[in-house]
Amino acid sequence: MANLIYTAITSLDGYVVDADGSFDWAAPDEEVHAFVNELERPVGTYLLGRRMYEVMRYWETALSQAGLSAVEQEYARIWPAADKIVYSSTLSTADTARTRVERTFDTDQVRDLKGRSDSDLSVGGPHLATSALRAGLVDQLRQFLAPVVVGGGTSMFPNGLRMSLELLDERRFASGFVYLQYAVRA
Repeated sequence: MANLIYTAITSLDGYVVDADGSFDWAAPDEEVHAFVNELERPVGTYLLGRRMYEVMRYWETALSQAGLSAVEQEYARIWPAADKIVYSSTLSTADTARTRVERTFDTDQVRDLKGRSDSDLSVGGPHLATSALRAGLVDQLRQFLAPVVVGGGTSMFPNGLRMSLELLDERRFASGFVYLQYAVRA
């Protein structure tokens, strides 16, 4: 059975975007990006909300862009190689390969997908992740803490959510980023 992993880059105070909707402060440097590449390489399917998909679809054609670093080029090969399911009530079709659009997040369908998958799944975007977290579908949390406090915005986690966690890994980066990986206890 595959794991469903929720990964996010957040401010130290837990926000994925600030009150203005910006996340430019979350851009990983080369060292962090290379580490992210290693974590994302085994992902077979990305579950994405529409907004996260709109941000991430850049990677579908990124290799055609001039000036990409080696680690960016590497990620531009990793992301398109995975399947993607976009959950959206407004998006009618997807313009990336290996992508399908679902109108609603069906917990039974995701549970079945986890059971059938040979490789891990990733859930991206705090709104979609909330549905997966509340349904008890998330097996691991991976949080990259950026060395910044933004004071408000969209939180990685919904209000009122309680979970018991087990620390699996941690890592510090020269840029001040910190990586934390937890297993969600049943």
